[in-house]
Formats: sequence, structure tokens, C-alpha cells
Amino acid sequence: MLHRAGRTSWKRFAGVLVPSALAVAALGVGMAQGALAASFLISGQKFQVALDTLDVRGLSIYSLVDVTRKGTLVPVFVTGASHAEISGLCQSVVVTIPVLGPYTLRVTGGERRRVEAKNLFLDATSLSSKQANFNDLDIGVAAGAVSKGPISREDRKSRFFDPNGFAQQADSAFLSDVRFTTVAVSAATFNVPDLDVRLRQGRHECF
Repeated sequence: MLHRAGRTSWKRFAGVLVPSALAVAALGVGMAQGALAASFLISGQKFQVALDTLDVRGLSIYSLVDVTRKGTLVPVFVTGASHAEISGLCQSVVVTIPVLGPYTLRVTGGERRRVEAKNLFLDATSLSSKQANFNDLDIGVAAGAVSKGPISREDRKSRFFDPNGFAQQADSAFLSDVRFTTVAVSAATFNVPDLDVRLRQGRHECF
């Protein structure tokens, strides 16, 4: 980026920021149409997903290793939901722009009406919840024997998926004040009422 006499090249600045905003818009459309695969090469950058409530029918939790485009291995645990209803969605990622410093891309929705998703998968490195209630919970089930919640078909094909590995499942679950640190999210459908996408200078993360 050129920086002369205290001026910023706004054309180049826009060239950095606009593709990011367009990518987020395309992500929303792709999820809504079920166009995204459940498995893909990740960037490796962690981002935040915060939910006021998460109401799940058909829950699965299993371990996996994601792969970046550069070939870096990123261990994660995948939280899968056959059907999910979400209130108070917030997603944020901080991007450092040369010369200008950090900018936060923040996506919100589901404030008045619930977000609905089918075959939702969050590849996470951490999860916390103020309260978590599970119905018909099984802890220690083999990943290949999970039947109450979904496992991505692409994940099953992964060389890192161990069908004998440790997993957890439940018929349903309700979590409040949920915070995920994730590296990837995918869904067959993802319908977000009151979608709002904002790019702001500085750090304005969800939590």
C-alpha cells in the first residue's frame, strides 16, 4: 500500500476491504442455499461466534483435524446440530490492514426472530456456556457409532476421522450465553433474519 505525504491510497484500501465484505455476503447466500461443503481448506485464522441461546435437536461432538491451504494441521472438536435455533447471533473476525492497523468484521442477526440452521457444524478450539442442558446424553460413544446427531460425510472421509475415537451425542440440548472460538463454520442451510454486516476500525469482537 502506498503511503505518501500522510495520505492513504483509498483505492488500494478498498481493494483490501471490499473483497472481505463481499466474501461475507457470499457466505450468507451460500449457507442459505445449502451450497457450501461441510469440509474445506481453512485459513487457520480463529474467529468468534457468540450466541444468546442455542437450541439443538440432534447433537454430536467429535474430534477432527482441519487443514489450512498451506498444509498446517489444526486440531478441533466439531459440534454438529441436525437442527438448530439461535437467538442473538454475533460473529467477529479481526483483520490487520497494513498501515491502518486492525479492523473488525462483525456479523449479527437473530435479535427479534431466531436464526435457523440445518446440519450445522462448528469446528472449534474452545466452547463455553453459562448453562447447558442435555437430554438423553451419551458421553464416550465411538465417533463412528454416533446416531443422535450429524457427522459430516466429508469428515467421515477425512484421514483424521477416527471411527473408534471419543465422541458425545444427545437427542437435544439447550445452551445459553454461548461462546465459540472457531476456525470454520458450515451448514446445509443457515437462515439469518435481521442480518447486519459491519466493518469497523479497531477491535470490536463479540466477546
